[in-house]
Amino acid sequence: MLSQHSKDLVKASLPAVGPKVDEITAVFYPLMFNRYPAVKAYFNQAHQVQGTQPRALANAVVAYASNLDRLEVLGDAVALIVQKHVALNILPEHYPIVGECLLAAIKEVLGDVASDEIIAAWAEAYQQLADLLIGAEEQVYQHNEQRNGGWRGEREFVLVDKQKESDVITSFYFSPVDGKAICSYLPGQYITIITDVNGEAVRRNYSLSDQPGNDYYRISVKREPNGVVSNALQDNLNKGDIVKLTPPAGSFTLNSEARPLVLLTGGVGITPAMSMLNPALTAGREVHFIHAAMNGKHHAFKQKVDELAEGNDKLKVSYCYEKPEAGDKPHFEGQINHALLTNLLPVDRNVDVYLLGPKGFMVAAYSALKDLEVPVANIQYEFFGPLEALDSAA
Repeated sequence: MLSQHSKDLVKASLPAVGPKVDEITAVFYPLMFNRYPAVKAYFNQAHQVQGTQPRALANAVVAYASNLDRLEVLGDAVALIVQKHVALNILPEHYPIVGECLLAAIKEVLGDVASDEIIAAWAEAYQQLADLLIGAEEQVYQHNEQRNGGWRGEREFVLVDKQKESDVITSFYFSPVDGKAICSYLPGQYITIITDVNGEAVRRNYSLSDQPGNDYYRISVKREPNGVVSNALQDNLNKGDIVKLTPPAGSFTLNSEARPLVLLTGGVGITPAMSMLNPALTAGREVHFIHAAMNGKHHAFKQKVDELAEGNDKLKVSYCYEKPEAGDKPHFEGQINHALLTNLLPVDRNVDVYLLGPKGFMVAAYSALKDLEVPVANIQYEFFGPLEALDSAA
């Protein structure tokens, strides 16, 4: 338990730490990677270059220090962190590394302002947060291990199939090397793949893109122009190759409501929607499947969705291509916007919306949904990467 004295010191020093938190995280990551090179594998280096990971840590530090007296308000954020940490197989021994380097970064940036007493208070506050996360993560690890077909940490899987879904998206099918059962998952969850790229172990989260209940896991990966892992998977991972996976994780999952469902996706954001579509239809829900793509060559799973729509009048399908090519026949051209959603959403706006795609697409769609008076509580979304809120992501 954080002492009142330390709590007071953290609060008193927050006005000095807060304005410098971006500088602190800019020092923290290089320092940690230099002192402990092995932990670099747990971090997406693209997010480091983009600055999203340092910014997310900075926001988290300020939010935690600002709410020491009411940690319950951080409940949802903590739950998301726990899911991401378990997916990456973060262990208790990793926390002292982060704490050591974070405190060193605070001292380096603040200089004499960060007295030994203040650093000790922040150390105590960090340990409280670490204990909270370690305890919550252990509960999830135990749950994963005790499930039918479940496991703890990393497990070897073999690539049993590889299918091209579009010019830029390829699906990968994995079965366990040991031949034993695998645990099911909730529609919308993801797995973490651990593989070697250029001799280094890397970890990446990918949505499960098939409905639950199969004896394999399927992910569908978009080739990114400078994507080290996405390109390596598409170019170098072949049938028979072995990777490691952690158990399914994530809270971006299909709810059990009966109200109409809107699956609003852009690009590779279609992948979790594909795991939600059949379960929703099986439950008898009305589903509005709205997908935006660059053109037909970039549109994955079109044939599968069209086949489902032909046999189910509760599935309403709309495709929007930003730059259609010859032969493309989308329902709409351009970008998803307020006017388009006005016509595509049910008149009764009390619907559940699951939103996923590129950041710009999500920000624009989220704003339009709010303007159209879709209840904010009914709009679910997820960023693959550092935690971020769409209200402040523009």
